[in-house]
Amino acid sequence: MSAELALQSTDLALGQNLAHLLPPSWKEVIPSWFAEDTPSFDWAGFVVGEDEQEAILWGKSGGIVAGVPFFTAIFAYVNCTVEWLVPEGTAIPEGSKTKVAIVRGRARELLLGERVGLNMLARCSGIATASRKFRDIARKEGWHGVVAGTRKTTPGFRLVEKYGMLVGGVDPHRHDLSSMVMLKDNHIWAHGSITEAVKAVRRVAGFSLLVNVECQSYDEADEAIAAGANIVMLDNIEGESLHSAAKRLKDKWRGKREFLIETSGGIVEGSLAGHLGPDIDILSTSAVHQGLGHVDFSLKIQPKK
Repeated sequence: MSAELALQSTDLALGQNLAHLLPPSWKEVIPSWFAEDTPSFDWAGFVVGEDEQEAILWGKSGGIVAGVPFFTAIFAYVNCTVEWLVPEGTAIPEGSKTKVAIVRGRARELLLGERVGLNMLARCSGIATASRKFRDIARKEGWHGVVAGTRKTTPGFRLVEKYGMLVGGVDPHRHDLSSMVMLKDNHIWAHGSITEAVKAVRRVAGFSLLVNVECQSYDEADEAIAAGANIVMLDNIEGESLHSAAKRLKDKWRGKREFLIETSGGIVEGSLAGHLGPDIDILSTSAVHQGLGHVDFSLKIQPKK
């Protein structure tokens, strides 16, 4: 698949229900979230009782709404229902207060789910917001390659974070060590050479997995392509060095080998444009899911009339 086709595929997915991508086991993590938040007695919940109530979910800061299936399942776990008033992927305008959903259930159970749901939603929406921003910058620059996240996710929370990337419109990259083969510098150093490492992993990984090799120079990337790598990651290479290396590789191997060139390493919003170019197929960054702001939400039980 070409980089442009991969990007188009991601865009098409945004018009569909992304919750259908989630594995059958995805809800199994929710009890652990509640076990962490309420490990013993719910003292304050004792006060509010069992009356049926409605609570409004408000979006209080600008950003993309993401995490809908997780939020709904969190409240279903405590016997509450959620009526969404905006579809997932909606952009909440900056400076506005937007009614996003209505949550219904017994007061005690609404408050049991409140913080678990809000924490997840704020984080997932923050990732979707950053992802959308990175994707839009790349588009405005006229680049048609793939903007991707990384595997530098929070342990136990990866599915939510990868889901947020998808809602924001970027590629989630590999999901785990079993998804795609990535030979990084430590793999190469431990094995001895790029060529031998690629050959060794191809013997066990078979034909169905792509092999991505992290490279520190043109020469390393050239060796990786010759060995049969599907993707070469030019890591921590910037400016003219990046673009000249990418062009030389494409020119040398044109018509001989099919491969993609990925740029990665410390890419943030301000340096994004400098990594885009006609010979770059993939740009991967952890800046869409690490060290970023959350989208602010609140849940307010409505006074009885």
